[in-house]
Amino acid sequence: MNRISSRTYLFFLLAAISLVLLILSSSGRLLPIEGELNRLTEPFLAPFNDVGRQIDNVLGTIRDLSTLRTTNKQLKTQVDTLTIDNARLKEVEAENARMRELLRFRQLNPTYDFRGGQVIARVVSRGPTNYLSSLAIDLGSEHGIQPGMPVVTEQGLVGRIYKVGPTSSIVLPITDPSSGVQALVKRSRAVGVVSGQAGTLPAMDYIPQDADIAVGDEVMTSGLGGNFPKNLTIGQIVEVHKRDFDMFQQAIIRPTVNFDQLEFVLVITNFKPLPGQPEELESVG
Repeated sequence: MNRISSRTYLFFLLAAISLVLLILSSSGRLLPIEGELNRLTEPFLAPFNDVGRQIDNVLGTIRDLSTLRTTNKQLKTQVDTLTIDNARLKEVEAENARMRELLRFRQLNPTYDFRGGQVIARVVSRGPTNYLSSLAIDLGSEHGIQPGMPVVTEQGLVGRIYKVGPTSSIVLPITDPSSGVQALVKRSRAVGVVSGQAGTLPAMDYIPQDADIAVGDEVMTSGLGGNFPKNLTIGQIVEVHKRDFDMFQQAIIRPTVNFDQLEFVLVITNFKPLPGQPEELESVG
C-alpha cells in the first residue's frame, strides 16, 4: 500500500510541477531561464545537429541518385527508340527517293509500259557458261512478264528476263558472260557488243579498228538485233584496248547501274524481243 501511495504521490507531484511550468511558460516568465538553458546546452547539441544535417544530406543524395538512375534509364530507352525511329525514317526517305527516280524515269519514257518489281534474291547457278549470276524479282507470268523483256532502273540497263515463273522471274544481268547487248558509243556512234566478264567489268567487243572511242564515252543500246530498245544507258568507257594487228578494238565498260545495291527494277512490258532468243527456251515452274 505504501509503495502504491508513493507512486501516486510522485505522479501528482510531477503533474503539479508540469502544470506550474506550463503556466509559467505560457505567461513568458520562463524565457530568461529557457534562454540560459539553450545557451548552456548549445555547445553540446551543435555536434548532434551537424550529424543530423549530414545524415539528411546523405539520405537526400541517395534519393537523388535513385531518381537520377531512373531518369537516366528512361532517357536511354527514349534515345534507343528515337535512334531506331530515325534509322527507319532514313530508310523510308531513301526508298522514297529511289521510287521518285523510277517514277521520273517512267515519265521521261512515256512510249514504254513498265511493271515495277523488287529484287528478292541473288542467284548463282550452273549456266551455259560455267556459273550463271542472276537476280530474282517478285514479278512473274501472272503479272504479264515474259522471257526476253528488258529490265531497267532509272540509272540504266540491268539486263533481261531469263526465266519466268507464276509469281517470280530470273533476270540475266548485263554483267553475266552469257549476256550480249548490241551497243553503240553515243559520241561517235561506233557499234559493238557488250558482254559480261567473269570477275571484272563488262567489255564492248567487235568495235571497228578505225572507230573513234575514248575513255569517258557513254555507251547505250543500239536497238540492233531487236533484243533491246534503243538508247538505254549501259555505262561508260573506262579503258580502251587497241592493237594494230587486231581486226577490232575493245572497250571496258563500267555500268551505270550499281548491281551491288540493286533493290527495285522496272520491266518494260510492251517491248517484244524478236523470237529465237535463248531466254525463251527455258521457264521456271
